[in-house]
Amino acid sequence: MSAIGNLLWFVLGGFVMGLAWWLAGLLAFITIVGIPWGRACFVIGQFAFFPFGKEAVSRKSLTHRDDVGTGGLGVVGNVIWFVFAGVWLAIGHVLSAISCFVTVIGIPFGVQHLKLAGIALAPIGKTIVAKEVAAALRQQDAEASVARLRDRA
Repeated sequence: MSAIGNLLWFVLGGFVMGLAWWLAGLLAFITIVGIPWGRACFVIGQFAFFPFGKEAVSRKSLTHRDDVGTGGLGVVGNVIWFVFAGVWLAIGHVLSAISCFVTVIGIPFGVQHLKLAGIALAPIGKTIVAKEVAAALRQQDAEASVARLRDRA
């Protein structure tokens, strides 16, 4: 089912927003200083081309350790990203979502655009995984939260 969704998505507008992510990545790479943002743009651009069956998750929850993108520098990087590119990509996704919501069949595509808009606002520290991996991470995090609550009691 996700293959059909990805094919329809790609043909009906995902291609344009994926290219927008890659264009932002190219512009970031040209500046040399923006290479970390450019790398994130290409990863999320690939996700924007074919989003069904995948999900963005925090690298910290995946690896259980901090890295440059998940710590304090990641927050600073996301603020810089938001100012220079994130807000514009998010606006593009929101406008695409609105156009998808006009038709009933476009509602799932609009939901995907809204998810991508959220990612566009703060992509540093995120990685793309299969839906099953994301579900397993959520289950693992829930079990860890329950264990912490039990230890307090």
